[in-house]
This record gives sequence, C-alpha cells and structure tokens, in this order.
Amino acid sequence: MRPSWDEYFMSIAELVKTRSTCIRREVGAVIVRDKRILTTGYNGAPSGLRHCGETGCLREQLGIPSGQRHELCRGIHAEQNAIIQAANFGVPIQGSTIYVTLSPCILCTKMLINAGISRIVTKEAYNDELALEMLKEAGIEYIKL
Repeated sequence: MRPSWDEYFMSIAELVKTRSTCIRREVGAVIVRDKRILTTGYNGAPSGLRHCGETGCLREQLGIPSGQRHELCRGIHAEQNAIIQAANFGVPIQGSTIYVTLSPCILCTKMLINAGISRIVTKEAYNDELALEMLKEAGIEYIKL
C-alpha cells in the first residue's frame, strides 16, 4: 500500500536528519507546498564552523537538560536551517507545510509563525507546552503522526 503524502514527506525528513552534526539529537525538516519540496534543514553547527563532534557539546558538559538554555548550543535547529535556506535562495514559503521529525521548540515555533508556515507535521513530540499553545493561537494546523 502506498504511504500518505504526510508519511512520504516525513520519510524524507527522516533521511535529511541523517546529515545532522548534533551529538545529542538528530532532527530533520522539509518544507513543502503543493506536493513539492521547497527546502530542507537539519540541526548542526553553522556553515564553516567546527561541529560539536569536534568541539564537544557545551550543554552536555554543563549538564543542561533538553529544552533549556537554547542559547548555549552551537547548533541551529532543523526548522531554522530550512527557513534560512528559503531566504538564501529566495524561495517563498508562506502557506507551506513543514515536516519535522521532532515538534518545534518555542524559538522555532515563533519563527515558523512569522515565516507564514500554515501546517506543521511531526513524528516525535518535544515537551514544549508554550509552543503548542502559540501554534493553536496562531491558527497553525499541528499534526503528530
């Protein structure tokens, strides 16, 4: 049986996450409109900088739990990289769907709202109640597969 479009694009996000350079968690994202892939993103250090595998993970070293003190991470989240890729190449993403292997944190949620993403499909839930609250308030459809 053929997978649904949501399952199909999520499988691509799963493949994209294998490019991640984060040593704590791999995340992949794919932005799609009209069944066409617009951009992809994965989490890791900014372009041209050393990866966490080389430098070590500051958050691990400091014992910072998941979901806290995002500013102490060298990495950029998958959703952020997908949005940045759209900006770099002049690809409009308003009204599109993002498929992301882990539901967005509050920082990414605010960026997705302002980027005009209309639908978010995730595979795994990230424990961030404020993010879910803001998605609901913004009228963005949220689906967990």
